[in-house]
Amino acid sequence: MGGPVSANDELPWTAPLLELLRNAVRQDVPVIGHCLGGQLMSRAFGGTVRSNPVREIGWGEVRVADNGVAREWLGALQSFQTFQWHGETFSIPPGATRVLEGEHCANQAFALGRHLAMQCHVEMTPELVRTLLSTGGDEIRQHKKSPAVQPPAEIEKDLEPRLDRLHEVADRIYDRWSEGLSRG
Repeated sequence: MGGPVSANDELPWTAPLLELLRNAVRQDVPVIGHCLGGQLMSRAFGGTVRSNPVREIGWGEVRVADNGVAREWLGALQSFQTFQWHGETFSIPPGATRVLEGEHCANQAFALGRHLAMQCHVEMTPELVRTLLSTGGDEIRQHKKSPAVQPPAEIEKDLEPRLDRLHEVADRIYDRWSEGLSRG
């Protein structure tokens, strides 16, 4: 999931977590990462994490990439509104395929076989959004000139219907991802 640290921070848990990700993929255990988790997945498999040219906070459109892997994950869906809260982005690691892209952040998701890394947040709930808003006000004020940072009132506008539509996408992603989980 997301978090306030950078995937580039060399914390006591960073190296063991990167190896855990590599080991899970070697053993074909499905892995999914959201935001910081997606960035860590990129690093684990040879990608890089760097500052994104534009900070993204709030709602934004992502497009489904025009390739077979993206269609396997998202079907005929062309684009959708998702939740964003990040200042860094990942590169697509060797052997992976871009699944989602955005105007302000080119790499919104990649797939590496049955493993999926996302920059965007499809897992949001009203409580999560409101918690981020209550703890992240300084970050919003600091980056309010970014074309992809919305004020809290805009983020909360029509929150329930926005989340309902986002959860339809999330259900598709999680259903596809969970196909690889062992039922034993």
